[in-house]
Amino acid sequence: MTPENSAVKKLSPSKKLTDEQQKLVDKIKNFAKENLNAEKHAVFTIYGDAGTGKSVVLSQLFYDLQQMTKTDGLFKDTKNYFLVNHPEILKVYKQIAGNEANVLKKNFNRPTSFINQMNKKQLNADVTIIDEAHLLLSRPDHYNNFYQENQLEEIIKKSKVTVIVFDKRQVLRTKMFWNEQRLRKLLKPYHNDEYHLTKQFRMTASDDLVKWINNFTDGNLPKIPNDANVNYDFRIFDDAEDMRKAIFEKNKAMGLSRIVSTSGYPSTLDGGKHYVIEGHFKMPWDQYNFTQTPWAEIPETINEVGSIFTCQGFDLNYVGVILGPPIFLDKHNHKIKVDLSKYTDVESLKKRPDMKNDEHFEAIKKQLILNSINVLMKRGVHGLYIFAHDEELRKQLLEFFKKIK
Repeated sequence: MTPENSAVKKLSPSKKLTDEQQKLVDKIKNFAKENLNAEKHAVFTIYGDAGTGKSVVLSQLFYDLQQMTKTDGLFKDTKNYFLVNHPEILKVYKQIAGNEANVLKKNFNRPTSFINQMNKKQLNADVTIIDEAHLLLSRPDHYNNFYQENQLEEIIKKSKVTVIVFDKRQVLRTKMFWNEQRLRKLLKPYHNDEYHLTKQFRMTASDDLVKWINNFTDGNLPKIPNDANVNYDFRIFDDAEDMRKAIFEKNKAMGLSRIVSTSGYPSTLDGGKHYVIEGHFKMPWDQYNFTQTPWAEIPETINEVGSIFTCQGFDLNYVGVILGPPIFLDKHNHKIKVDLSKYTDVESLKKRPDMKNDEHFEAIKKQLILNSINVLMKRGVHGLYIFAHDEELRKQLLEFFKKIK
């Protein structure tokens, strides 16, 4: 694996920003200056799909703020924090903290820990930055020691200025359910500003292929664009084992290539491991990562199937995506559908007391599963391979794919 592939390299503040990204960093710093001593709390929201450089902007912004805590300006001695709800991504930021001046490991925390510590010590933050705010809890969760109603609201109340990134397509669990309407309603009482990042930085794929992925995960199945393979390695596979072999070859050649899958494979333990099985394909799900190295950067994980919990937020060179049993093609209306009865990650789709268990809630749960596909499909920098469990879906994808070759 070359240094350019590592998550630390990608998020390091030494990474050169584009003109748009630098202007956004400067815009947010000015927003923070204007609101640091204001009466109302202030929130700046960065909207953007996966791979549009949101985390890169936040990393540079936080580095700049921390340097200013040592100067004589407005930010001198300010207490600023960076919150990450994804444990694998938090590891990356803490690795960066050990190498950058004035950026300390203690500046980085999980949202629940931050909220509970601030309440216990009766402290407030000056500027709080939240990466992946779409992963914040929007209901109490005693399992995670969060007893209030909404994590974002609690963080805003504890911070003079809050900066968040939000991607509606990366909302994955009912207990973290968000959409733009709910977000804007929560932010309405505060002074706020926003910016939309649209340029795709992760994938070298064409704009049309990225749109195709978004269409697919909106429940539609348009034809695969003719430029899907221009400067990008896009393939549809009829056999999951063939896809595994192709990913293994890419991993040997370039590193950082992995198989990932949606949920939908029943827990049949074999030697203490839970396997994903598709014909001749048989690999165990990702194991709990006790190391400080992100899952995808551990060489041995080439022998595991990754999930949204281990690969969300990370770059892979090549990704092989298995669309599991819950995902199927409705032959009558040519729509991508979800069979909730075949979904095995029940924790992600738990009932909420503040939402009726009706058709609307069923639709939300199905969209969360489609969102997980969007996350998985957008991991590959240089290539995306797809295998579908559902025979009808697989046939249609293969038919479309043959027409672009």
